[in-house]
Amino acid sequence: MFAEIMAIGDEITSGQRLDTNTQWLSQQLESLGIEVRFHTTVGDDLAANIQAIRIALGRAALVISTGGLGPTDDDLTRQALAEATGTELELHQPSLEHIQQRFTMRGRTMPPKNQIQAMFPVGSRVIHNPNGTAPGIDLDCAIEGHQSRFIALPGVPAEMKEMWLATVVPSLTGQGTAKKVIRHHVVKSFGVGESHMESLLPDLIKRGREPRVGITVHQATISLRITATGESAEECDAAIADTVKEIDAAVGHLVYGEGDEELQDVVVRQLLAQGKTLTTLESSTSGLLAFWLGSVDVQREAFLNGGIVPLAQLKTKEQVEQAAAAMRAAIGADFALALGTLTEADSSDEYCIALASVDGVQSISSGLAGHPEIWSPRMAKQGLDLLRKKLLEK
Repeated sequence: MFAEIMAIGDEITSGQRLDTNTQWLSQQLESLGIEVRFHTTVGDDLAANIQAIRIALGRAALVISTGGLGPTDDDLTRQALAEATGTELELHQPSLEHIQQRFTMRGRTMPPKNQIQAMFPVGSRVIHNPNGTAPGIDLDCAIEGHQSRFIALPGVPAEMKEMWLATVVPSLTGQGTAKKVIRHHVVKSFGVGESHMESLLPDLIKRGREPRVGITVHQATISLRITATGESAEECDAAIADTVKEIDAAVGHLVYGEGDEELQDVVVRQLLAQGKTLTTLESSTSGLLAFWLGSVDVQREAFLNGGIVPLAQLKTKEQVEQAAAAMRAAIGADFALALGTLTEADSSDEYCIALASVDGVQSISSGLAGHPEIWSPRMAKQGLDLLRKKLLEK
């Protein structure tokens, strides 16, 4: 069984509002063992809604929509669902009474337009909305012989979540739709590009493999996303563990952590475990490295301090190396990282990172490739990775 989620509303298609409902529902469905294959977003247009609903019902066994259940002219979900399935709308008296009561509680008279919220396609099951005026719709459908189920929920996140947990989840579980367990695990790595990483893992990322392994990149960090399905959580966890071992065997030197871990988390943990300290000096990264480290080591047990200097102060490889050694000596730290952009002659498209330790100073230089937005994060991460590998030697 797989599902499709529909988000309805001009405020979403226009980009004025972020669709967090779809994200949340995807996570909820996955926890029930129901795979989500499609996300659809459609504006407040009747013809577009009818078309989107028909397409969804024709390919998914379960369709969940949010939005479009209000009383105004641009709330079209119930009408679109009725027309898409060839059914009529009928009044549900208990829902109308509930809506009227909601207005009475606020000392107001229900506007006539709100009666539309108590109209449902014939054959629907009503999803009670205890804290709002928009009940949900639960309808079994058949489009060209394809059996499906359409569940419409309001777009207000608090109401939608309450109705989902109280009514929808029990109905899904009771119908035996949760036939498998799905588990995710993320392995974090740094040091190569996406295509290079893919070339190192040809058998792991091929289509049809179980567990599936996907690659995503964010600010030079590569995340290997492992998705396992099985009859139990234990089965999934075992499959994930085997895949993690395969990744480590293939690219172990590039892997630095798992889950939500970032390089700064790993480096601070290494420093604390070894009783070592660190100081930093940055020019072009404007203190980004220090900010990351300070956010993790809030007590300053390992990260002692960080400095920022003008670009011109760290414009050659020699200056960066000397700055790292001088900073380490001045602060009395075990390690010092200095990051600078090389501005000599035609080398302004390069940067240098120097790491000073009791063993001396080592440095690396690299080109400022890619979009300028990732230059600073990449430089800071490369410095952290240089230190991470140095700490692994101990």
